[in-house]
Amino acid sequence: MAKAMPDQKSGDAATAAANPLEFHVYGPRNLSSISWKDLLSSSWKNSNYRRMVIACFIQGAYLLELDRQEKRDERTGLAPQWWRPFKYRLAQVLVDERDGSIYGAVLEWDHQAALSDYIPFRPTRAPAAVVALRGTLLRAPTFRRDVVDDLRFLAWDSLKGSVRFAGALAALRDAARRFGVGNVCVGGHSLGAGFALQVGKALAKERVFVECHVFNPPSVSLAMSLRGFVETAGELWGRARAWIPYVGSQPAVDTSGGDGHSESEARASLAQSGMGRWLPYLYINTNDYICCHYSDAAGGTATVAVDSGGGNGGGKAGVATMLVVSKGPSKFLAAHGLEQWWADDVELQVALNHSKLIDRQLRSLYAAPPAALRAQS
Repeated sequence: MAKAMPDQKSGDAATAAANPLEFHVYGPRNLSSISWKDLLSSSWKNSNYRRMVIACFIQGAYLLELDRQEKRDERTGLAPQWWRPFKYRLAQVLVDERDGSIYGAVLEWDHQAALSDYIPFRPTRAPAAVVALRGTLLRAPTFRRDVVDDLRFLAWDSLKGSVRFAGALAALRDAARRFGVGNVCVGGHSLGAGFALQVGKALAKERVFVECHVFNPPSVSLAMSLRGFVETAGELWGRARAWIPYVGSQPAVDTSGGDGHSESEARASLAQSGMGRWLPYLYINTNDYICCHYSDAAGGTATVAVDSGGGNGGGKAGVATMLVVSKGPSKFLAAHGLEQWWADDVELQVALNHSKLIDRQLRSLYAAPPAALRAQS
């Protein structure tokens, strides 16, 4: 879950005047900055533009920590270059109090900077605030805490016990309270994507549905593997038992509680009450073994009713949107890298209804508890 960075030592001689991590060197080549023209036709309506800009914001979160480690000040820091062209400002730094490392940032629309370029108001679909969460940095100052969270996810398939989970959740909840749920989004890469996904899911359980973009989210854990083994074994045993003759047995009876409500009906009922609006956007490279299991096909998917298009729809059926690289980096470090997601030449394909992991997460989010099923009978 480590972040691949350019080899800074090899680039020092050739780029004496420019750091290889500067926006104009390392960033997107053909991504335009916000201008007054966006008032007429907002770039944020374009899904590719949205993906690329949020990826840049997450890169800024990485660089906030690198700026801190290398003692770059506000004037010489590299991080601001990754959000200023899009008229955003740093509103809050998310700091791990145990070691002082920066693991994320809250970026807000910068009205003053926008006005200086004759943009009196925020363009359509441009978020008022973005919570950007970085992944693992394999550097001494932050290595210990990053790897502890990596191991936490590997062992338990959860990051809820982490100090960083609590901090990110509080920041996202506060942004949603101040700007409104539809004006806020959260994004993360690698380990940060794991945090973004679980923080977004935690808020969805509180009926706060925040737009969520996750790049190369971790997909492998011991707990998940064990759970999958138990589920498979239980399914196989159920099939085998159905074929075993049992002397003196009566016809099978319905053990679902006798209320006549199926699990799908329970999920549909919850979706109609507004519980089915949270559907994350996942960006996956199948050559990245850290996130590749998200592309494993599911036999049956948890389809829920959603308000598509940011809540403007009419309760259509939908699932999480997964964008998979069809032509892109094939070597692991590049396939796991964040920079592929702002590249101009990356080719993506949409994969819907095919993820076992998202299927399991949506089922746990929308499935009705036994008490709810009894209340419907």
